[in-house]
Amino acid sequence: MSGQRVGYIRVSSLEQNVGRQLEGIQVDRTYEDRVSAKDLQRPNLQAMITYVREGDIVVVHSMDRLARNLDDLRYLVKTITQKGVAVEFIKENITFSGDDTPMANLMLSVMGAFAEFERSLSKERQREGVALAKARGAYKGRKKVLSEDKVEALKRRVNDALETKAKIARDFGISRETLYQYLRLDDSQASL
Repeated sequence: MSGQRVGYIRVSSLEQNVGRQLEGIQVDRTYEDRVSAKDLQRPNLQAMITYVREGDIVVVHSMDRLARNLDDLRYLVKTITQKGVAVEFIKENITFSGDDTPMANLMLSVMGAFAEFERSLSKERQREGVALAKARGAYKGRKKVLSEDKVEALKRRVNDALETKAKIARDFGISRETLYQYLRLDDSQASL
C-alpha cells in the first residue's frame, strides 16, 4: 500500500482565503493553520507532523506557506523527511524525500533563500507603499471595528470590573489587543 498525500495549508489571518493553495491537487487529508509562520508552534503543523507515516507525502503550495525563513524551512523539511515522508512544494515544483545528497541540500537552501528574499522584498514594498500613501494623506490606517457607541459600552464594562477583559473582547468580537488599543486611545486623548 502506498502512503497518503497529506496537504498542509497556512494563511496568516482568518480573513485570508485558503482556496487557491491546494486547488485541484489531490490529497487524502488536509491540515490548515490560520496563524503567522513566525514560529513553528502552529497547532495543525504539529498535528500533521505527528500524523504522517513513512511513505506519505506532505503537499504544500509553496515554501513560504511552510516556513517564513530558511532555518525553519530546513528544520521542518528535515524533521518530516526523517520520518520517511516526502515533502512536495507545488509552486516550486520540487519534492524532497530525505536523501541528503549535496544537490538536494543545495536546492532546498537556494529555493528557500529565494522564498525568504521574495518575502522580505514584498514587506519592503508594502512599507514603502504605506509611507508614500501616508505622505499623500491617503493612508488612514485600518478602519475602526467598533462604533463610538460600542466603544463607550466597552469602556463602561471595563470600568465596572465585573468581568474579564478577555470575555468583554469576545463579546464585542475583537481581540484583547484591540480592546487595549481602544483603552490606550482614550488615555492618550485624556492627556492632551
